[in-house]
Amino acid sequence: MKRLSPNKRTLGYYGIIAASLAVAIVAGWTALASQINDYAYDWMFRLFPPAATKPHSIILAIDDATFSAMGGVREYRRMLAKALELLAPAHPKVVGIDVVLADKEDAVEDDRLERAMQGTKNLVLVAHLKQADRRWEDPLDRFARWAAGIGHDAADENSHDGVTRQIPLEKRIGKTRHWALALEAFRLARGVTILESEDDLQLGNESIPAARTAEGNRTLRVLFRQQPIPQVSLKELSEKPELADRFTGQVAFVGVTSFSASPDRVKTPYGLMMPGVETHAQLLETLEGAKFLKSTGNLTELAFCLLTGVLAALIFGLLSGWPAYLSALFLLIGATTGPFVLFRMGFVFPYFSTLASAWLTVAAAASYQHFVVRRALRNSETERKRYQQAIHFVTHEMRTPLTAIQGSSEMMGRYNLSEEKRKQMSEMINQESKRLARMIQTFLDVERLSDGQMELKREQFTVREVVEACLARVRPIGDRKSIRIRAEAIEGGLAGDRELLEYAVYNLLTNAVKYSGPETEITVVCIPQGDRLRLSVQDQGVGMDAKELRQIFQKFYRTKRAEASGEAGTGIGLSIVEEIVQHHGGRMEVTSEPGKGSCFTMVLPAVLRASRPPTVSV
Repeated sequence: MKRLSPNKRTLGYYGIIAASLAVAIVAGWTALASQINDYAYDWMFRLFPPAATKPHSIILAIDDATFSAMGGVREYRRMLAKALELLAPAHPKVVGIDVVLADKEDAVEDDRLERAMQGTKNLVLVAHLKQADRRWEDPLDRFARWAAGIGHDAADENSHDGVTRQIPLEKRIGKTRHWALALEAFRLARGVTILESEDDLQLGNESIPAARTAEGNRTLRVLFRQQPIPQVSLKELSEKPELADRFTGQVAFVGVTSFSASPDRVKTPYGLMMPGVETHAQLLETLEGAKFLKSTGNLTELAFCLLTGVLAALIFGLLSGWPAYLSALFLLIGATTGPFVLFRMGFVFPYFSTLASAWLTVAAAASYQHFVVRRALRNSETERKRYQQAIHFVTHEMRTPLTAIQGSSEMMGRYNLSEEKRKQMSEMINQESKRLARMIQTFLDVERLSDGQMELKREQFTVREVVEACLARVRPIGDRKSIRIRAEAIEGGLAGDRELLEYAVYNLLTNAVKYSGPETEITVVCIPQGDRLRLSVQDQGVGMDAKELRQIFQKFYRTKRAEASGEAGTGIGLSIVEEIVQHHGGRMEVTSEPGKGSCFTMVLPAVLRASRPPTVSV
């Protein structure tokens, strides 16, 4: 299959490729594909973690030790006030508090916390989105008034498989929108405003590739650092105020890191559990690094799948054998490693659809070529056998004239024959030689006719001329078995190749003699029927059953009557007769019953009508 031509095989080939590609693309939209893509993403993330850089943030942690020392959950306001009071001398760039301050509590502690907020520069508070009733829990007005920004605290902890890979940079409910806590902290640290478009966010000279989703949110993949964000326990800072120097010039996040005190935690691609406040700090480090993982769009994914399918189709459409399979191997390697290469370049490409489109189309193309090649091999073997049997047929048909020529020539050379006898034998040798030449030419003509390499001659002649020529040759064969051959009602005329039609009639007559018993009768009849002629050869031979009739014109099929009569045959003669008749615009009809003989009828277009002659007996 070097080159595919525009035929049914080609259409079937590309149809299978297209179907395989469609299955791969549709499968890439399933939940299973999304899960596999996530697993592949986590694997690549662990293989190629972000480079270690100097951190821009630090966490003031309310950990288990702090809870034990400072009174537990009921003392949140006092802990936060203490934290802000201790941080004030260090002058951090930004202070983000990852604790929702939406409820009124102890007035004394709230007053203290408010006073601490007044002395804090670039303070960011959080609002919490309650999914149950779809409303915001905002900080109390007395606290919000001192905040330079209010961000949401969502850390994507409710992802479908429990792993946080990306965080929404904004959350919208109706007309109310909050940026992420880390984004607000980043904005204040840089001292810039947020300019937004449908495809990205612009903060000063930095462009963040976070397109708005259908839900109105923007998500960004977090480049989780393998090195933990620096932390200082609030208890430690209370005991050692000099530790506050570590917060100078940094973005400080204040929040709960105790897993026993708060359910605010996420799971990273590294398989580690992380408190929500650290996740916000990791997002800030991602923004500071200015290197982002960008997800490729659906059109890019579709284009890559189509390219994979086209390459697979071309590989097995233009190549075969080991070059095709080697090229397919390179394609599969490219499809498998492509997402890894793109990941290193900062692009996240769906792993499942890439792999599925490559493997399915390559498997389909390779399988199709395999079966086509096998079919071609079978056809080649069939053709080889056909020509072998065709040669056998030719040699079998040549045997009679060659035997006559050989016998006559030997008699002429061995015996002293009279001049008259020599003349008779010379004439017989000449006639048999011409007959042999016609036989060979007829066989070659039939072969070229079957391959569409020859056009039929268009000459007009009567049916009687053809029948009588054939009867003259068949008569001696019939006489050996005492078979009477009768021709009656031979009417009409034909247009076409006389030699080929004569071969067809002669074949039917010799078959009738071959498969008829001694002292039986064969009848030849040709009757006009509208614009057609029905030329029939009726014998009284062994006959055939219905199963044999369905296969009688198949090449190399030998009937049971050949075995019953003891006659040799190749099973090609009747297939040639049918081809000749079909190329003359006609058809073959056969009626037969076991033990009652057979009738073969050639139905051919008539071109003229001859006068009805009297019955001729031979």
